[in-house]
Amino acid sequence: MTVIYHLTEPATWAAAVAAGQYTMSTREVTLAEEGYIHASLPHQVRGVADRFYADVPELLLLVIDTDKLGAEVKLEQAGAELFPHIYGPIPVAAVSEVVEVAPDRSNLPG
Repeated sequence: MTVIYHLTEPATWAAAVAAGQYTMSTREVTLAEEGYIHASLPHQVRGVADRFYADVPELLLLVIDTDKLGAEVKLEQAGAELFPHIYGPIPVAAVSEVVEVAPDRSNLPG
């Protein structure tokens, strides 16, 4: 099993659970609009949270088992680093854990 991570808001995750799949690429941008879902490796999560979600008081970390995705994952250049991009929806069953992010982000990897 390979694990990658995705940050999201509780309402977005609740909608995905109801639909059976997650289709948001990043904040307010869908998979259909972007073409892939942004994800992170463990050492990248904290930086992504700080850069893109600093103003979000309630945040969830999705722990994704890539073996259960059914979609291609590509490591692609974004800035100075390679980030995993998921080229399809994330089945809810591929999310092995949902972690409530602490307000101080102390429980995030990276």
